[in-house]
Amino acid sequence: MGPISSPGIGSGLDVQSIVSQLVSIERAPIRQLQTQANTLQTRLSLYGTIKSQIAALGDAASRLSSSASWGQVTANSSSPAVNVTAGANAIAGNYTLEVQQLARAQSTVSQAVPQGAGIGSGTLTIELGSWSGSTFTGSGATAIDVDILPGEDTLAEVAARINAADAGVSASVLRDASGERLMIQSRETGETSGFRISANDDDGNDGDAAGLSRLAYDGVSAGGSTLAQSALNAQLTINGVALSTASNRLQDTLPGLTMQLTQTTSQPVLVSVTTDSESIRNDIQAFVDAYNTVNTTLSNALKYDEATRQGGPLQGDSTATGLQNALRGMMRSITDSAPFTRLVDVGIELQSGGALAIDASKLDAAMADLGGLQDLFSANTGNPLTQGFGLKLRDFADGVNNIGGSLSNRSEALQSALERNSRDQERLEERVGRSERRLLAQYTALDTKLAGLNGLSAFVNQQVTLWNRSSGNWPPPAPTRPCLDPCRQGLFLGA
Repeated sequence: MGPISSPGIGSGLDVQSIVSQLVSIERAPIRQLQTQANTLQTRLSLYGTIKSQIAALGDAASRLSSSASWGQVTANSSSPAVNVTAGANAIAGNYTLEVQQLARAQSTVSQAVPQGAGIGSGTLTIELGSWSGSTFTGSGATAIDVDILPGEDTLAEVAARINAADAGVSASVLRDASGERLMIQSRETGETSGFRISANDDDGNDGDAAGLSRLAYDGVSAGGSTLAQSALNAQLTINGVALSTASNRLQDTLPGLTMQLTQTTSQPVLVSVTTDSESIRNDIQAFVDAYNTVNTTLSNALKYDEATRQGGPLQGDSTATGLQNALRGMMRSITDSAPFTRLVDVGIELQSGGALAIDASKLDAAMADLGGLQDLFSANTGNPLTQGFGLKLRDFADGVNNIGGSLSNRSEALQSALERNSRDQERLEERVGRSERRLLAQYTALDTKLAGLNGLSAFVNQQVTLWNRSSGNWPPPAPTRPCLDPCRQGLFLGA
């Protein structure tokens, strides 16, 4: 273990405080770098925010430049008997529907048996196809065999095995006062989704009313299951044209429309498909909001507050100033379109401070000419200065955000400055550390030297005090006994 050192104890000199204050002076450049780093980080984060907001503005503008956005439609039905939704390819128009019959799945039901009773063992074979009277025509799909084992032949166990076989049908057990019955139905609706069930009964008789034969269905009820519901197609007319469909859900029967039939109708149902003006209005509002978000961020970052005499984080930043001016300039520009050439023509007006506001009455009037309004945003003239506003803002956002764009370059410059700042701080920290160790060594040595001098001074002062005390009692009194000190003897004799 090395010696324990407590600088300052021997001399009374506050070595730690002196060294700390000197080191604090040397750390002044580091504190300046730290302040600079905070400023750089704030600017870098702000540019990240601006890049994200510019990207959002580009997305909103791109939506307005796309023909798909202007072709959106909405569909409405005059009756809950027909639910309708419109997709991207739907075409505006009016249609009259009448539903004479809903599509149904085939369903069979067995005779009742006591609850939990065994039904018999063997194999059930399930085939999919269609019925014409008592004649069955298979669909061509492979028939599925379902093995029913002895001791595992309750209706609940049989239903579980049928459902696990994935044979295109589903089974469930109905329970009432008479006992249990097995109901089997097609998983799909429509005439071609019927089924036939044959039994290979372990009791040796596949056609009686005992054993597994009770679950068979072959179009007649010779002791087997009976038909509860036959498979049917939906029957309807659209504008007087008769249609038949296997499903109650009609997709693309009319282009882009999905219609769900829920019940038969007693009177015609009107389905109207119209341009989705509300969606277009929302897209325009989203464009204005995205621009205003960027404008607010830039305005706050560049402003000077007279009250606090504080500038924004980007005050004087040429990139941010240029971006703000470019955006506001585009909002005042014109397009080579007709009849609208400026945003203000359709009620999108530039306010004091650079924000956009929508005049609802003017926009409503412009919505009456959707073609002209679309052209204002999507006109592709080949000239960046006169093309539609959607294209202008989309291309502008891509340009400033892409690699080599002004925002990307500025962000990279700030990141590089932060990295240099960090390296400078590390270098100065090392230098201050060396200086602190050197000063501590020097002042510790000075402390040791002062401690020694203080000790010597105390000794000298003590001797002087003793000498002064001795001189005040001169001559000394005669000794009462021989003096054994040669020095004292010499003094006495000399006197």
